Amino acid sequence: MPKGEGKLIAQNKKARHDFSIEETYEAGIVLQGTEIKSIRNGRVNLKDAFARIQKGEVYLFNMHVSPYEQGNRYNHDPLRTRKLLMHRKQINKLIGETKEAGYSLVPLKLYLKDGYAKVLIGLGKGKKKYDKREDLKKKEAKRDIERAFKARQQD
Repeated sequence: MPKGEGKLIAQNKKARHDFSIEETYEAGIVLQGTEIKSIRNGRVNLKDAFARIQKGEVYLFNMHVSPYEQGNRYNHDPLRTRKLLMHRKQINKLIGETKEAGYSLVPLKLYLKDGYAKVLIGLGKGKKKYDKREDLKKKEAKRDIERAFKARQQD
Protein backbone atom coordinates (compact mmCIF):
# COMPACT_ATOMS: atom_id res chain seq x y z
CA MET A 1 0.00 0.00 0.00
CA PRO A 2 1.43 3.42 -0.91
CA LYS A 3 1.72 6.14 1.72
CA GLY A 4 -1.56 7.70 2.72
CA GLU A 5 -3.75 4.75 1.73
CA GLY A 6 -6.38 3.39 4.07
CA LYS A 7 -9.69 4.65 5.42
CA LEU A 8 -9.35 8.44 5.44
CA ILE A 9 -10.59 9.95 8.71
CA ALA A 10 -9.46 13.59 8.53
CA GLN A 11 -7.57 15.77 6.11
CA ASN A 12 -5.81 19.10 6.56
CA LYS A 13 -6.75 20.88 3.33
CA LYS A 14 -5.29 24.19 4.49
CA ALA A 15 -1.81 22.63 4.85
CA ARG A 16 -1.13 22.37 1.12
CA HIS A 17 -2.39 25.93 0.70
CA ASP A 18 -0.12 27.38 3.40
CA PHE A 19 2.94 25.17 2.85
CA SER A 20 4.80 23.76 -0.13
CA ILE A 21 5.21 20.11 0.90
CA GLU A 22 8.50 18.55 -0.18
CA GLU A 23 8.43 15.15 1.53
CA THR A 24 5.85 13.04 3.36
CA TYR A 25 6.29 10.50 6.14
CA GLU A 26 3.86 8.01 7.64
CA ALA A 27 3.78 7.82 11.44
CA GLY A 28 1.80 5.89 14.01
CA ILE A 29 0.19 7.70 16.94
CA VAL A 30 0.30 6.78 20.63
CA LEU A 31 -3.33 7.03 21.78
CA GLN A 32 -5.18 6.58 25.06
CA GLY A 33 -8.21 4.30 25.58
CA THR A 34 -11.20 6.14 24.15
CA GLU A 35 -9.28 8.23 21.59
CA ILE A 36 -9.27 5.50 18.94
CA LYS A 37 -13.05 5.15 19.27
CA SER A 38 -13.52 8.88 18.65
CA ILE A 39 -11.10 8.73 15.71
CA ARG A 40 -13.00 5.79 14.18
CA ASN A 41 -16.18 7.90 14.48
CA GLY A 42 -14.39 10.67 12.55
CA ARG A 43 -14.49 13.14 15.45
CA VAL A 44 -11.03 14.61 14.88
CA ASN A 45 -9.74 17.95 13.57
CA LEU A 46 -6.27 18.53 12.09
CA LYS A 47 -6.81 22.19 11.17
CA ASP A 48 -4.44 23.85 13.67
CA ALA A 49 -2.24 20.81 14.31
CA PHE A 50 1.54 20.79 13.92
CA ALA A 51 4.38 18.42 14.75
CA ARG A 52 7.60 19.22 16.57
CA ILE A 53 10.71 17.28 17.55
CA GLN A 54 11.58 17.35 21.26
CA LYS A 55 14.35 15.29 22.91
CA GLY A 56 14.73 13.06 19.86
CA GLU A 57 10.99 12.22 19.71
CA VAL A 58 8.28 13.55 17.38
CA TYR A 59 5.13 14.97 19.00
CA LEU A 60 1.84 16.14 17.52
CA PHE A 61 0.35 19.30 19.03
CA ASN A 62 -3.16 20.83 18.78
CA MET A 63 -4.85 17.84 17.10
CA HIS A 64 -8.38 17.95 18.49
CA VAL A 65 -9.93 14.53 19.21
CA SER A 66 -13.42 14.97 20.65
CA PRO A 67 -14.19 13.02 23.84
CA TYR A 68 -15.98 9.71 23.23
CA GLU A 69 -19.70 9.90 24.16
CA GLN A 70 -19.76 6.63 26.12
CA GLY A 71 -16.32 7.20 27.64
CA ASN A 72 -17.51 8.90 30.88
CA ARG A 73 -14.57 9.21 33.32
CA TYR A 74 -12.12 7.40 31.00
CA ASN A 75 -12.16 10.24 28.49
CA HIS A 76 -9.03 12.13 27.53
CA ASP A 77 -8.03 15.77 27.14
CA PRO A 78 -9.11 16.69 23.56
CA LEU A 79 -6.00 18.79 22.77
CA ARG A 80 -3.33 16.75 24.55
CA THR A 81 0.11 16.30 22.99
CA ARG A 82 0.45 12.93 21.27
CA LYS A 83 3.66 11.08 20.54
CA LEU A 84 4.27 9.93 16.96
CA LEU A 85 5.95 6.62 16.20
CA MET A 86 8.64 6.81 13.54
CA HIS A 87 11.91 5.03 12.74
CA ARG A 88 15.02 6.52 14.33
CA LYS A 89 16.58 7.06 10.88
CA GLN A 90 13.54 9.12 9.78
CA ILE A 91 13.58 11.19 12.99
CA ASN A 92 17.29 11.94 12.58
CA LYS A 93 16.70 13.03 8.98
CA LEU A 94 13.81 15.28 10.11
CA ILE A 95 15.96 16.81 12.86
CA GLY A 96 18.53 17.80 10.25
CA GLU A 97 15.96 19.21 7.84
CA THR A 98 13.84 21.12 10.37
CA LYS A 99 16.95 22.91 11.65
CA GLU A 100 17.15 24.53 8.23
CA ALA A 101 15.36 27.85 8.04
CA GLY A 102 11.66 27.77 7.25
CA TYR A 103 10.96 24.03 7.38
CA SER A 104 7.96 22.79 9.39
CA LEU A 105 6.31 19.45 10.11
CA VAL A 106 2.63 19.58 9.16
CA PRO A 107 0.09 16.76 9.53
CA LEU A 108 -1.68 16.26 6.19
CA LYS A 109 -4.01 13.29 6.73
CA LEU A 110 -5.20 11.00 9.48
CA TYR A 111 -6.30 7.53 8.37
CA LEU A 112 -6.77 3.96 9.55
CA LYS A 113 -4.45 1.36 8.06
CA ASP A 114 -4.69 -2.30 9.13
CA GLY A 115 -6.64 -1.21 12.22
CA TYR A 116 -4.04 1.33 13.35
CA ALA A 117 -4.38 5.12 13.28
CA LYS A 118 -1.68 6.65 11.09
CA VAL A 119 -0.87 10.26 10.32
CA LEU A 120 0.80 11.51 7.15
CA ILE A 121 3.34 14.17 8.10
CA GLY A 122 4.60 16.60 5.48
CA LEU A 123 7.93 18.41 5.57
CA GLY A 124 7.18 21.79 4.10
CA LYS A 125 8.22 25.39 3.78
CA GLY A 126 5.75 28.17 4.49
CA LYS A 127 4.40 29.91 1.39
CA LYS A 128 4.41 33.66 0.95
CA LYS A 129 1.23 35.49 -0.01
CA TYR A 130 2.28 35.84 -3.66
CA ASP A 131 2.99 32.09 -3.90
CA LYS A 132 -0.53 31.35 -2.68
CA ARG A 133 -2.02 33.73 -5.26
CA GLU A 134 0.01 32.12 -8.03
CA ASP A 135 -1.17 28.64 -6.99
CA LEU A 136 -4.79 29.82 -7.05
CA LYS A 137 -4.29 31.25 -10.57
CA LYS A 138 -2.79 27.96 -11.80
CA LYS A 139 -5.64 25.99 -10.21
CA GLU A 140 -8.25 28.24 -11.81
CA ALA A 141 -6.56 28.05 -15.23
CA LYS A 142 -6.45 24.25 -15.02
CA ARG A 143 -10.15 24.19 -14.08
CA ASP A 144 -11.01 26.45 -17.07
CA ILE A 145 -9.05 24.23 -19.45
CA GLU A 146 -10.84 21.12 -18.15
CA ARG A 147 -14.21 22.87 -18.50
CA ALA A 148 -13.43 23.87 -22.10
CA PHE A 149 -12.22 20.36 -22.90
CA LYS A 150 -15.36 18.81 -21.42
CA ALA A 151 -17.58 21.23 -23.38
CA ARG A 152 -15.74 20.38 -26.59
CA GLN A 153 -16.20 16.63 -26.00
CA GLN A 154 -19.95 17.03 -25.52
CA ASP A 155 -20.35 18.86 -28.85
